[in-house]
Amino acid sequence: MSLAMKLDRLILALVALLAALVGGALPASAHTRSESHSNWLVDGSAIHLTFSVADLEARRLTTDGRPPNNPQLIAYLKPRVGATSKGGACKLDIAPRAVAATSGYRRVEFLYSCPSPDEIKLRDNAFFELVPTHVNMAQIQTPKGDFVEDVLSADNQTIDMTEAAGGEIEGAGFLTFVRMGIMHIFTGVDHMSFLLGLVLISRRFKDLAFVITGFTLGHSLTLGLAVTGIIRPHAEFIDALVALTIALIGIENLAVQVRRPGTLALWTGGVLFAMAALKLMGIGLLPFALLFGAGLFAANYLMVSGHVQNAGRLRLVVTLIFGLIHGFGFAADLLNEAIPPAKLAELLVGFNLGVEVGQLTVVSVLTGAVILLRKVHWTLPRPIVVDVCASWLVLIGMYWFISRSFNFA
Repeated sequence: MSLAMKLDRLILALVALLAALVGGALPASAHTRSESHSNWLVDGSAIHLTFSVADLEARRLTTDGRPPNNPQLIAYLKPRVGATSKGGACKLDIAPRAVAATSGYRRVEFLYSCPSPDEIKLRDNAFFELVPTHVNMAQIQTPKGDFVEDVLSADNQTIDMTEAAGGEIEGAGFLTFVRMGIMHIFTGVDHMSFLLGLVLISRRFKDLAFVITGFTLGHSLTLGLAVTGIIRPHAEFIDALVALTIALIGIENLAVQVRRPGTLALWTGGVLFAMAALKLMGIGLLPFALLFGAGLFAANYLMVSGHVQNAGRLRLVVTLIFGLIHGFGFAADLLNEAIPPAKLAELLVGFNLGVEVGQLTVVSVLTGAVILLRKVHWTLPRPIVVDVCASWLVLIGMYWFISRSFNFA
């Protein structure tokens, strides 16, 4: 098969993957881990709570894997959420009730009366016994418009209103958004692992410039689309696909080193097609179309990249696709915040700039370390370094991908 025909097949595979990704993005969901959301309106001694949870989380409450009905969800939440004040426990005014929610979510409303408006503490114990890493993104408001945000976890299941501070987004400035972007890179092991793969695959600075440019264009686009609400991806899908990009960049490094792209393309595509077949049997979280499209893309990409002498421009296109996926991951933290419309443009520019500063810092440090070690003759031969690092990327990427695809949390 000629290279032109292989490129045509890669383009078709890219189209299939993008179509599957966009199709999977349409159902609204903003969480990238096991999480729920709570909105608390505290008005003196009266508290109005709206608890929201995705169907994917709520189904943990049933034995058949289906989301519970509203009475089952209410029965579970009722003893696990609430509040106390100086005078004791806050009592329910009326029975909790389910209220309208966006597709894929459940919402339950609670109304409490507290003995006193002083020393109010909000409590949420839901889902932590099922998933120790579960978090609840809590937003607290007062009638005056004061806004507070906090994160509840297994180790911190209460919010003391006397100690709560204002939300980070509400009073933040441009530099705060830049810092948030930088920290998203520095604290994101998956994103840093992917950047390591980009450095390994780039033998020249020109090649590195191509892949970083493609990655930047991709994540900038989807970050803006996600935060503005134009596209809300199903974030469990995005988490898995981010892991897949790490595995693929590692596999490409190995394919270039061993010069056997066909074998690696066959195995990679085969794994993804097998997972697609399992989905047809009802096993797994990712949709069949997404897995099948990913299999086509991965197999064709590895085949083409293994036969292109100067693959820099090709990788620009492919890392743009990878960047689209990572951009949705970058947006996850922001989607958990209440973003004032007036802050939207400032936040997008600042956060994206911070992401760029963070990733350029990581890439510069990795590249600088390699150059320095070469000068002092402390480096191993490049093939050994690439093989070891790429193998680690494949292992950790596939572990994350499979565990997230089958919800081994």
